[in-house]
Order: sequence, then structure tokens, then C-alpha cells
Amino acid sequence: MGAPATRLARRIVPCLDVRDGRVVKGVRFTDHVDAGGIEELAARYAAEGADELVFYDISASPQGRAVDIDWVRRVARLIDIPFSVAGGIRTVEEARAVLHAGADKVSVNTPALERPELVGELAGEFGVQCVVVGIDSLRDTDGTWRVRSHTGDPQAMRQAGRSTLEWVAEVVERGAGEVVLNCMGSDGVRTGYDVEQLAAVRAVCPVPLVASGGAGSVQDFVDVIEQADVDAALAASVFHSGAVAIRDVKAALAGRGIEVREQEAR
Repeated sequence: MGAPATRLARRIVPCLDVRDGRVVKGVRFTDHVDAGGIEELAARYAAEGADELVFYDISASPQGRAVDIDWVRRVARLIDIPFSVAGGIRTVEEARAVLHAGADKVSVNTPALERPELVGELAGEFGVQCVVVGIDSLRDTDGTWRVRSHTGDPQAMRQAGRSTLEWVAEVVERGAGEVVLNCMGSDGVRTGYDVEQLAAVRAVCPVPLVASGGAGSVQDFVDVIEQADVDAALAASVFHSGAVAIRDVKAALAGRGIEVREQEAR
């Protein structure tokens, strides 16, 4: 399987990790610090030209609870771009609550590893376009990329016993409409996306693939799209800090002949 024959404009996607009602950011999934208010950052990124947003309630799965619906409703009233929500969504009913609150997509990670049938149940109920599977991946000492679960809590994180490439192929077969690959070794360190791993996943992923982990400069976004052929690039710390501006990323991509959505006047 290869990349899709028809390609939409490439997307730039800020990621907001939510814990205790605030946006936080860590390095390699640890040492989280406060990055701002949920609504404040959502409104800022929508105004700056983000194509969509991703929210991760990072403590939901480790705490065994579902995502907090209240802030989902508030965000939906505030912004007019698509957004997806992840965090402890284990059932069709919990996904329905998130979608009814205003999210455009639900993303599952640890719950899908615990019960892979969930992916198909969500796709059957809401359509593949609403179902994202997030995958947290780390290269082990034997050189194989393997999936991690419960990554919202360093104390709870564990090796899920699955190779990343095999898990990607399985979730697509089960009905995932999009895959977000978070390369954990690159997360938060701003040294560039893991192009090697993303290119390997691209080769077995026929649905939209979103790169996550490692953005440190405008050039990193250009490199991952050109070299790994991803459909979207997700980032958090460089946007939260202001080190990289969405408009500059889009200008650089357009300058390379890569189609991006132009920011609408607001």
C-alpha cells in the first residue's frame, strides 16, 4: 500500500495537551509545565491560521476516566475550525458525547490498544472520517519501533507489545480514517521530526498520516512533508512559545510548491 493518490492541502495542526483544565507541555512525555488556558490558546491558533486543532486530555487514560466534556463544549462555541479530542474514550457512547459536544473527530490511543475492536465500532457508528488513532512509538534497543500506552503519565506508561508498523496496518484495516504518529524519542526536544520512522509508516498507511514530535523550526515542517510525505504536521511547544509562527510555516511550504490552505480574513 502507498500514499493516497488524491491529496488535499497539507495541514498545520497545533496540539494542546490538557491536564486539570489547563494546557501543558512536556519533554518526551515528562516534566509538564503550564502553557496557558484552553480557550485562550484555541482562539489564538484559530486566528493565526491553524487548519485544525488536536486536544489530548493526557490524564484521562492513566486515571481511568473519560475526557471532560465541559471544555469541549466551550471550545466548540469559540472556534470555527475542525478539532479532534482524545483522552480515555473507551466506548461508542463516550465518543458520541464528545462529538455531540462539538468535536469533529475522536482520537483513541490506549483504549484501542486495550480493545482493538473499538476502532471498528467507532467507524461503524460515526464513519471513518471521525475516527483517528493516535500511536505513541519509540525505537527499542533492537532497532524495532514499538508502541507505548498510558503515555499521559510517566509512571503508568508501558510497552504495548506491538510493533508500530504492524499496529498501523491493523488500525487502518479496522477502520481508522487517520493516524497520528507521535515519535516519542523526538517529542518536545525540537530537533526535527523522525523522518525515517514516519517514512516507514507512510509506506504502510494508506489513510491520512499526521506527524507528531520534534518540530523546532519552520524547516522541520518542510522536511517532514517533503521527505516523509505526511498529510499534516502537528506541533505543540514551538507554537505555544511563539518560536514558530503558523503563517511562516505555510509561507515556506507554499514557496516549495506544497499546497496549503490560505488563512481566511478574520
